[in-house]
Amino acid sequence: MHTTPHTEAAPPSADRREQSGLEGLRREIDAIDNALLELLNRRASASLAAGAVKREQGSPVFRPEREELLMETLLEKNSGPLPSTHLRTIYREILSSSRALQNPLKVAFLGPEGTFSHMAATEFLGNSMDFWAMPRFDDIFKAVENRDCGLGVIPLENSLHGTIVQSIDLFAAHAVHIQAEWFSRISHSLMSREAALAGIKTVYSHPQALGQCAGWLRANLPQAELISVDSTAAAAHKVLAERNAAAVGHGSLAPRLGLAVLARSIEDTSDNWTRFVCIGPEPAPAPASGQAGSGEDGAVKTSVLFTLADKPGALANVLQCFAAAGVNMNKLESRPMHLERWKYIFFCDVSCDLTDTKHAPLLDIVREHCHSFRILGAYPAGRYMQKGSGA
Repeated sequence: MHTTPHTEAAPPSADRREQSGLEGLRREIDAIDNALLELLNRRASASLAAGAVKREQGSPVFRPEREELLMETLLEKNSGPLPSTHLRTIYREILSSSRALQNPLKVAFLGPEGTFSHMAATEFLGNSMDFWAMPRFDDIFKAVENRDCGLGVIPLENSLHGTIVQSIDLFAAHAVHIQAEWFSRISHSLMSREAALAGIKTVYSHPQALGQCAGWLRANLPQAELISVDSTAAAAHKVLAERNAAAVGHGSLAPRLGLAVLARSIEDTSDNWTRFVCIGPEPAPAPASGQAGSGEDGAVKTSVLFTLADKPGALANVLQCFAAAGVNMNKLESRPMHLERWKYIFFCDVSCDLTDTKHAPLLDIVREHCHSFRILGAYPAGRYMQKGSGA
């Protein structure tokens, strides 16, 4: 009788063992994703319920100090390996979705889509908001003041080119409030239908963008005519139909519109940031200074507008009031008042919450020295967004 000798099965190859291990990890990840989905929907249900309570109480949906408190708490608890920057990005979108579920807020920004203001708005508020492009800054202020939009995104100043003076003028003309601020990194690209710099005779962009790239443009396109338009995105759309023209703007516009990027990072210095503010028809609740949720390094900032009597020492008296109270003023800007020759309105930022009752005696004294005095908003001091974006 013939018998076949018994042989042991060959051990699985290293590739098969790795594949088996990978399949196990994938099953684990799938299970985690299913659990996350259930938790996200539970959070969404709770958020909807909170939105109903807010409507009954007349409370605002956008609470920047509450969102900052939540973010700081989560970052403090995060033990990794998920990087803090990733956690911020994830929760930015969770909070954006939560706001949209509670009340689909319209957010006005300087359009069209693709402007630095648009990029900064999504960077700070997330992608679930109902963004509305406006042709001019004054349209944003009007839409917020008239409550056609719940929020507006406004560039206030740039680290290279200074204050956007039109924004200051519009604060003086409209009853709106600053609810939040942040700083977005600005990086400009030169875009065109042409294939090389040699063919460029005209460059279009927003005045701020042209100013931020003035040195590069003089050095590389000395003969080109520089023409200001309403926005960087409007400039990019304009060069679509024009030969020998280029636009300065956000580099992401190029693939959207089918333009070539002739040069990147053409700003005169890499340390180029724009301060943005979020405006609303009502003031936002401000956190107590030094507490969680009060912004960068636990700081609170207040922005004010005031006018003075035309007499010697008027401005010095106001500055002395703040100095005597130990209040740091970190921005002071004057602008001519419309319809009144040689009269000026002052915009200033101070590093505290002037709406806190402890500052009431200081405000009483300051108002005695002012012709008018208006608090634009007290809000968490803004943080620097690390993802490239801009104004």
